[in-house]
Amino acid sequence: MAASLAELIRHARDLSAERDRLVEAVATRWAEVLRGQPVSPAEREELWAALAADAVRALLTERPRRWGGEAVRQEASEVIARVRARVEQVLGGAGDGEAVGG
Repeated sequence: MAASLAELIRHARDLSAERDRLVEAVATRWAEVLRGQPVSPAEREELWAALAADAVRALLTERPRRWGGEAVRQEASEVIARVRARVEQVLGGAGDGEAVGG
């Protein structure tokens, strides 16, 4: 039996809420790791770029036929951008070569 529209919407909301929880958990962990570390702005840029590239690579390897490459890249970029924004918020936007969160 086909799922009703209401069921599909409920499922989409559940998935979105789970993604939000995961983003928060990952951001919290990265903030803990980076707090007090002498990380330059260039190093942070490299970190976020590498995390996005790793996420894309992992997703394309894990489910190569399920999603198109461009959709995977876009979703990974959006999620990493959300993690990054949350980490920067938690750490107070530290930068300019200062110790992060220090």
